[in-house]
Amino acid sequence: MGRAFGVFLAGRYQLEELLGRGGMGEVWRARDEVLGRPVAVKLLLAGGVDPTAAARFHQEAQTTARLSHPNVVAVYDFGQADGRLYLVMEMVQGHSLAEQLASGGPLTPREVAAIGSQTASGLAAAHRQGIIHRDIKPANLLLVPDGTVKVVDFGIARLADDTAAALTSAGMIVGTVSCLAPERVLGKDAGPASDMYALGCVLYELLVGHPPFRADTPTALLYQHVQESPLPPHSVGVELPVELEQLVLSLLAKEPESRPDAEGVADWLSAPERWSATSSAGLTPPPAPGRVAAMDRTAALPAPTTRRSRSRSRRPRTVAISGIAAAALVALGFFLFQPDPTDVASDSPLPPSATDASVASVPPPPEHGSATAPAVTVDALAALSDDPGVLLSQLSQTLSDAANQGRLDPHLAHDLERKLSEARDKLAEGREKGKDKTKDVRKRVRDVRHKLADAEKHHEFTSTAELDRLLTHLASVVEDDS
Repeated sequence: MGRAFGVFLAGRYQLEELLGRGGMGEVWRARDEVLGRPVAVKLLLAGGVDPTAAARFHQEAQTTARLSHPNVVAVYDFGQADGRLYLVMEMVQGHSLAEQLASGGPLTPREVAAIGSQTASGLAAAHRQGIIHRDIKPANLLLVPDGTVKVVDFGIARLADDTAAALTSAGMIVGTVSCLAPERVLGKDAGPASDMYALGCVLYELLVGHPPFRADTPTALLYQHVQESPLPPHSVGVELPVELEQLVLSLLAKEPESRPDAEGVADWLSAPERWSATSSAGLTPPPAPGRVAAMDRTAALPAPTTRRSRSRSRRPRTVAISGIAAAALVALGFFLFQPDPTDVASDSPLPPSATDASVASVPPPPEHGSATAPAVTVDALAALSDDPGVLLSQLSQTLSDAANQGRLDPHLAHDLERKLSEARDKLAEGREKGKDKTKDVRKRVRDVRHKLADAEKHHEFTSTAELDRLLTHLASVVEDDS
């Protein structure tokens, strides 16, 4: 892709090749001239540092630096040079599981078990430190040629004992729609069990070739995470041991306390030879919450599944949701996700996964015993909200998706995000102090619309009907407030 700047970063790191760029930053292959080793350098985009982005970037450095584990990408250095924040990491020679799926399709059960064991081991190390990743997905798991898995991108991780560490606007949820745990869809805090649900989504996709839930809109997908049960892999033609299938389905349990913990999963998946050597009559369920005692780890196996119980398991289990929560799920189904930080480096650019925060338009899964999720469209949702703060955040996410999909220049996306962030800050300031900040918000919304129109004229932006309607509705809302 790109070539070196020809200068050292911070007088130490020679940037050699641009590996990838996203809405917030870029990743370079570089060389540490002091220690004589290859490294990966993540840089925030130039042109000023947004305070929230800078705080999240700094948090990523601090969070990952606390971890020292063979299945977690190591952080070497963090700093600021020439007005840009940088993060220096271990250079991983390999590719993401998202790339693996795109090029090679589903993996064998033993390959999935090896990947799952290592990922769970890395998560167990993070959970012991009180760190929750919050965005486990195929694109954030790198596979080294020797088979080692590296968990990357702790950009939205948080400490379990630090409720202020989320670094998001009130009411926002961060993460990836296709791997979002039900409790997080309903607005509850992420915990270790949320990471385990996401791991279950990853293992399911590695086995089947697609995530456990698919839908035409983010709203319908979120609904399925809360209300629907996934089709067991065997029912869609995947041949795998019953015990492995049961473990994956236990990770996808709707209730956090029903999911096995990271350490127990890592230990069980590390010995796949037990699947054939152990009689199904001797299997016991995996532990639900908490740590598994060392002497009992070999018994931490999924419960046996007879053909009859398998048949029952195909029927989705409905999870009761209060009327208020259900209404919130429909009215705010576009749940506003922060832009994904740039993926850490591999030997090739990491393309955005079709299952990331911007959900690809794919056909919903076939009916399997219950009504499918209602097809709630973004158009209908936008019409339901007259809150400019909600609309500003939705626009921010939509533009981030456009940048990730190549429909919007990333530097322009960064500039527009700053303006939208300023508008949200002005709106919050006005509400807090009881002052009218509508004029300031309106000015920034107009600036964004003008910049997008100019970019489209110069073929730097491709709009959609949904985005046009969102912009028009937001403009009418802030104009009406005058």
